[in-house]
Amino acid sequence: MTNPAPALSRVLGGPLGRHAGPGGTWHSPSLWAYLTLTISWLVVMARQVPCNSGHQDNQFLPWMCYSDIPVLYYWRGLKDGQIPFLQSDLEYPVLTGAFMELSRRFVLMFGGESRPGLSEAEVAHATQLFFGVTALLLFVLFGVLVWAHLRMHRPWDALMIAASPAIWTAGLINWDALVLALTALALLAWSRQKPFWAGVWLGLGVAAKLYPVLLLVPLTVLCVRANRWRPLVLAYVGTAVSWVAVNLPVYLATPQGWLNFWTFNADRGGDLGSLWYALNLLDIEIGSVSRLVAALMVVGTIVICALLLLAPRRPRLAQGAFLIVALFVIVNKVYSPQYVLWLLPLLVLARPRWVDWVVFTIAETAYFAAIWGHLAGQMTNGAGQDRLYVLSILVRIGVQLWLCGRVVRDMFDPRRDIVRAGGRDDPDGGVLDEAPDAPWVTRLTRGLPAA
Repeated sequence: MTNPAPALSRVLGGPLGRHAGPGGTWHSPSLWAYLTLTISWLVVMARQVPCNSGHQDNQFLPWMCYSDIPVLYYWRGLKDGQIPFLQSDLEYPVLTGAFMELSRRFVLMFGGESRPGLSEAEVAHATQLFFGVTALLLFVLFGVLVWAHLRMHRPWDALMIAASPAIWTAGLINWDALVLALTALALLAWSRQKPFWAGVWLGLGVAAKLYPVLLLVPLTVLCVRANRWRPLVLAYVGTAVSWVAVNLPVYLATPQGWLNFWTFNADRGGDLGSLWYALNLLDIEIGSVSRLVAALMVVGTIVICALLLLAPRRPRLAQGAFLIVALFVIVNKVYSPQYVLWLLPLLVLARPRWVDWVVFTIAETAYFAAIWGHLAGQMTNGAGQDRLYVLSILVRIGVQLWLCGRVVRDMFDPRRDIVRAGGRDDPDGGVLDEAPDAPWVTRLTRGLPAA
């Protein structure tokens, strides 16, 4: 990524003087990344003003400022002081529920109340406090995400995260910043050759949202290919230890409450944003969606593992991570608009190209606008179909597949991979960086054609 600091410094304060040394504050990627993230978050908060000012009827259109945060505070018993899982059901993993409870405790500290029998005004005041506290905590977590990427091999690429319109549109829809921060810390720990701690952060990420467990797939294949068994085992141990440490107490206290997340996702059919939902809008009925999704995940994972194993040169971990998570969101039974945040950091690591970033941003922003129009019933024709919403889903999936193709092309022709410029291997790959392939992999790939 080209360093934008010189051009910006000329605009804001002129060129460096004779006695100014290179690499000063104005040339720091941290300064520009944090400044950009702060501006992005101000945009996010400004977008939420209509919904926080009594315009709830227009939260889909025209404001597009819907957020699960105040809604679930009201409908999941938090306003009545009920503890997630223990006293009320929650369709999220344990750590996300704990994060919600933490925000509720802050509401109490700041003078709000959460108990049965409150007046509407008291509930509204507590809801506003809950939203404000959560927004502040999520901003800190986005800061952790950017901090982790600033410590990767290409720190300037953190600007692609901080400046992303995905944060403007989806940053406050849900609590996804928590899993983004934990996943980024896991990747950073792995890049610093701390596999056990990478596993610990990854296990916490899985305890917040399920998708980080998918990163174990490319990690396993690449470690097997490089004959790096000990770090792989340590990563698995760290993942298991942290995940069990968070989940076991809740399971022992309320098995049924703990199982609610799993049963909720197993029982749901094709939902908003998914390919299956789009087909249903076109009157194409798909039976046994859960089984079909499972089958596609298995087949797709086998294909990705084969690509990671058979590429002439061992792919980078970030490339495999992006492919497996992209597979998941493409075939999943639901695609909530905040899922764009799951892909954004992995795309930046796998293929830090501004052209790809722009195309990805356009497709995801168009989908973001279309889903609110769909929910508001503004794009439905006389037959009850929503062709524009279906088109936005198909375009979004098409762009995600296109990006996957670009990443696969880089894997099989590393000369196209900007991260590997100058002969580098996998600078954020930790123990995988510059590691030779196992002899059996060399024999397996010897007869394959070069890129």
